[in-house]
Amino acid sequence: MTAAADFSEIPPFVLFAGRNGQTVPFVFNSPHSGRHYPPRFLAMSRLDPLSIRRSEDCYVDELFSGALDVGATFLCANFPRAYLDANREPWELDPRMFRERVPPYANTHSPRVMGGLGTLPRLVADGMDIYRHRLPLEEAMSRIEHYYMPYHATLRDLLYRTRTRFGRAILIDCHSMPSTIRTPQGNMSPDIVVGDRFGTSASSDLSRLAVSLLAARGFAVEQNRPYAGGFITEHYGRPAQDVHALQIEVNRGLYLDDDTLERSDGFDLLRQQLSEFIADLVSFSADILPSRPMAAE
Repeated sequence: MTAAADFSEIPPFVLFAGRNGQTVPFVFNSPHSGRHYPPRFLAMSRLDPLSIRRSEDCYVDELFSGALDVGATFLCANFPRAYLDANREPWELDPRMFRERVPPYANTHSPRVMGGLGTLPRLVADGMDIYRHRLPLEEAMSRIEHYYMPYHATLRDLLYRTRTRFGRAILIDCHSMPSTIRTPQGNMSPDIVVGDRFGTSASSDLSRLAVSLLAARGFAVEQNRPYAGGFITEHYGRPAQDVHALQIEVNRGLYLDDDTLERSDGFDLLRQQLSEFIADLVSFSADILPSRPMAAE
């Protein structure tokens, strides 16, 4: 059995749309909230069922589900981050993980690989090794071919069709961050971090709008620190080509029990607040981004 069979009973990712389909130029994306752990993968791991979830952006897909109510589309991974990280380059591979030599085109020295968090992670967020033994290289190749590549093909097509139809596309990449995270100064724990790769992945007006709307709801908001956006934000954000990408990181302490990874009493309130934020972001963004004619159907 290979990785190609790990998602034979459940799709590796799902594309959601509202009742009337996509009616606004927004594409939401949740690459790290997948929580289907294939039995074959669990058998490879040295971790217990709770520990292996430490890298998971738990329930982020649910927190941002209000995107569907305003006519956006929402792409969500079912594969977990510990299994495959779609917010990486396709070939960020750690040679220490595999029995054979990795291909020469693999990026083996990125900071993410060196930290154990490549396309196939070696560690979960708490620094614990995932696997009992080294993997055959075919394991990585199969996961990337069958799940990573189709995921990004779908996302790329979504953004292309959105820009073609509406004249612009706005990607919101949705994540969560540990409750212990601190600002670089170390004096506060932000509630939400908005990342735009320091102004390169989205219009500065759009970034300021997102920050101001969140701050108006009482959140402690930081921009780009400590998270400026990962591969997805950097790779797809092309504001000069009318494709804008923002990464939004939500503090898990607002909605999650760190020990059990169960939703806390703050979950429903946060989901409602984020739904209101999404509605305002969609509404007000039309005033700050250039209006372009829609393509003929």
